[in-house]
Amino acid sequence: MTPSQNAERLIKHCEGCGQRTSTGTLRSYPDPGTGGAPWTIGYGSTGPGIGRGTEWTQAQADARFTQDLTEFAAKVQEAVGSSDTTQGQFDALVDFAYNLGVENLSSSTLLRKHKAGDFTGAKAEFAKWNKAAGKVLPGLTKRRAAEAALYGGATDINSIIQQMEGGR
Repeated sequence: MTPSQNAERLIKHCEGCGQRTSTGTLRSYPDPGTGGAPWTIGYGSTGPGIGRGTEWTQAQADARFTQDLTEFAAKVQEAVGSSDTTQGQFDALVDFAYNLGVENLSSSTLLRKHKAGDFTGAKAEFAKWNKAAGKVLPGLTKRRAAEAALYGGATDINSIIQQMEGGR
């Protein structure tokens, strides 16, 4: 499977693209949960070469997003294996893994329930992943609700994003 436009839009909406400098480049920012590492830039990109003071162009951010999304999708496909998975479920799992890492998805009760065909139980698991550094973050709570909606079969990403923004 490959991520649909719904997955791409949700990830881009949730990750934003970071702070812009006066010259229009993007500047790295600290993890909201820790106030430091990992430093992030673009659409949630982290890793080697990204730290305090890193700057990218929009083209760099777009290219890295495409690369990261492809890699996460392949790893999520490997994690779900041959289990029955709808497009919405796959999109939700890709967003989850993009935000929290494939390792967290792979070891989660959420994935175990999904692979067992307990889709109701798996959908309920998203809400449990709304903390960073032990603190509940409202943005993560909204993101997990959006993932659960996609997982449960919602297809109108615009409505999902609107609900995340409080109906604006």
